[in-house]
Amino acid sequence: MSLAHVASDLAGVLDSELPRLSGIGEPTAAEPISAGKWSRKQVLGHLIDSAGNNHQRFVRAQLGPALVLPGYEQEKWVATQGYQDRSWADLLALWTAFNRHLVHVLARVDPASVETPCTIGAGDAVTLRFVAEDYVRHLRHHLEQILSPAAAGGKTHPPH
Repeated sequence: MSLAHVASDLAGVLDSELPRLSGIGEPTAAEPISAGKWSRKQVLGHLIDSAGNNHQRFVRAQLGPALVLPGYEQEKWVATQGYQDRSWADLLALWTAFNRHLVHVLARVDPASVETPCTIGAGDAVTLRFVAEDYVRHLRHHLEQILSPAAAGGKTHPPH
């Protein structure tokens, strides 16, 4: 089985949510979602980091019988890269382009690699299929935070 369904799902999320994300102004994007939480810029930056980490996973899991990669320290990544200091338009353009590329990558995943075991950080091994499907779940979770902060609030979630 291929990952075409995941590619299609991701493309649908981009098509449906990009207009809503584009409607967020710079002042709103820079405000913390709630006290002590990331701003929308920082959450989108986290999603850019997630895209980068998962891009590596999607490609590398097709190159061998198993994949072992470190996890990542999301708080430090977001702080180190200074997403808060970037414009919302630039962050949105980068996030969109990266995810359009991931749609392309996911649509081409070799079906023979879909069950490749992937160990990320200290977690248990999961399949490449799980990693791909979880990527879209994770993305939706954070888009809900950005677009509807009262419903989801803050940055608390399992690390990805």
